[in-house]
Order: sequence, then C-alpha cells, then structure tokens
Amino acid sequence: MSIFLTGSSGFVGKNIVSYFGKEFAINKYKRGSVISIQEDIVIHLAGKAHDLKKVNSDTDYYRVNTELATQVFDSFISSNAKVFIILSSVKAVADELDSELTEEHIPNPVTNYGKSKFNAEKYILSNQIPLGKRVYILRPCMIHGPGNKGNLNLLYKIVSKGLPWPLGAFENKRSFCSIDNLCFIINELIENQNIPTGIYNIADDIPLSTNKLIRLISASQGKKPLIWNIPKFIIKTISLFGDLFHLPLNTERLSKLTETYIVSNVKIKKAINKPLPVNTEDGLLKTFISFN
Repeated sequence: MSIFLTGSSGFVGKNIVSYFGKEFAINKYKRGSVISIQEDIVIHLAGKAHDLKKVNSDTDYYRVNTELATQVFDSFISSNAKVFIILSSVKAVADELDSELTEEHIPNPVTNYGKSKFNAEKYILSNQIPLGKRVYILRPCMIHGPGNKGNLNLLYKIVSKGLPWPLGAFENKRSFCSIDNLCFIINELIENQNIPTGIYNIADDIPLSTNKLIRLISASQGKKPLIWNIPKFIIKTISLFGDLFHLPLNTERLSKLTETYIVSNVKIKKAINKPLPVNTEDGLLKTFISFN
C-alpha cells in the first residue's frame, strides 16, 4: 500500500509520516511539481493556515486551500487510488458558535481561511464519486501534540515565566484534537472500507476551559496555577490597544483563548465504532510536557 501525501513538512504531515511510514510507502508531494497520483491512498494536508499576524493576502488562501485541493482531487478521480482524505477545518462552517457543532450545521464561514476551505469542500461534494472510491472530508478543531505551535505555546510561555493568567473571569469550553487521535482516525478510514464517504468532525471527547488548560500546563511544570479574575471589560480594553500597537494580546487572540467552541465527534466515533485512544487531558498534558 502507498500514500500520496501533500503537506508533509507541516505539523500534521510530519506526524502522518511518522505514524504510517513503517507500513506504507509515502510519496511526498513537492510544492509546484506536477500532480500525478500512482498511489493507493491520497492524504491532502497542504493548506494556508489561519493567519493571526495578517501577513497573508486573500488570494493566498484560495490559491492553496481551494485551487490546490481541487487539482489534487481531480487527479485522484482520474487515478486508480481508492481513498481520498482531505483536511478541512471546523472554520469552514463557523468562526463562532452558539451551540455544539455537528455535521448538520449549515456552513457560514466568515474569514478567507474558512471560505477557501469551504470552497474546496463544495467542489469535492459536487462531483460524482466513482464506484470503488471513498472520499472523506475531515473537519478538525484545534490540533495539538508534541511540536505544536500556536496559541497553546502562548499559554505555555505565560505559565513558564511565572506570570499570572489574567483571563480567569472568562468561563468557556472548547474542543481540542490530539494528533494521536487524528492519526488513529485516518488509519481507521483507510482500513475500514465500510465507513461511508462524507464529512466528519474530528475532536477529542471532552471540551475543556482555558482555565483548565492553565492548570494542566502548571501540572506539566510541577507548579501551582496562578489565575487572576480581572474584570472582562478591562481585558477587552487592553486587547483593543493590542490591535493598535501589535501587542501579544489582541482582540482576535483574546477571542481564540476565551471562546466557547464545542465540536461533536459523535458521527466519526459511530462510523469507526471504536473509542479514541487518547483522552483530552492526557493528550494536552503530553503536548505541554513536550514543550519542556
């Protein structure tokens, strides 16, 4: 068995190579090269990530997240490959939630990142899938694991420096996705031919609050958590100054750190009919310990 893999140099890609490399021959797609799929399985990970620093142009998202995805999919359709797996995002559906996100949620992306991901989904779903081929669109929430970068690193650095967490007044819950669980699910999709083609949310079982994350980070460092309950209006005012003066805490980052964003994984768990191997707290603790 062999895999045609895009995005092999990214965080998820490196983990896919590590997870499948001993059992599968992996052909790593190189940016700009001709797409010619001779392998049995296609895993399309390459994409332009959500840009907190505002350095990407709007066209970057559509060029990579939409156009490249459709090119890889078209090559899959014309090839002899049997399985196509693409990593989309929950942000292809909603940037903010007022209820638990399920696959029945009507998509309404608001950012170019989300829109470009959703455009790829629409194109794939508009095609007739040939008999004998299976297509899976995966919508993970925040993926984490050893080597992970992003907002989890910001949290970790705050605790590492002995700084208090000032956002204790924000009560929230959000879903996370362990890279180990993601790789496990991808393996199940490859191995189990009875799992129907379709869209699947990917998340760990239990959503956690940011305050809980701070406690886990502290535990990974053998420290006691230091959480301050500063009034919300003060924090929001500081984040506005962050937008103006490019401070570490701006309105978008504040939203990411304190939002409630719960993602249902009921559909994928029912499809694979197996428990996920890593629970939420253990997976995050493993991530935080790796930062040491």
